[in-house]
Amino acid sequence: MDTTFSAEMFEWRGPAPYYWLALPADACGYVRVQAAVASYGWGAIPVRVRIGDTEWETSLLPRDGGYVLPVRKNVRLQERLADGDRVAVGMSVAPRGGRAANGTGPTM
Repeated sequence: MDTTFSAEMFEWRGPAPYYWLALPADACGYVRVQAAVASYGWGAIPVRVRIGDTEWETSLLPRDGGYVLPVRKNVRLQERLADGDRVAVGMSVAPRGGRAANGTGPTM
């Protein structure tokens, strides 16, 4: 993993409720440096993430001048995470074409 950070998990109750981690400023700086070779459109940045013993691929989304990381339900359950928990994250930005965007890459 190329960067580490911790952030508080929050729930967004939209049409499809999801849990997120807002990246702190230093992690956003790392992402911005990598974004030119990684973004595949509308600001989404492909990443490989590790929380606890769980590792998976997803994409960061832009929000309020920074980025948010979605945390899948199976990750929350496996790592016993809940709304408001402080979560330690390891993360690497994947270059365009460097991850299996079609979902065939390694998960969990």
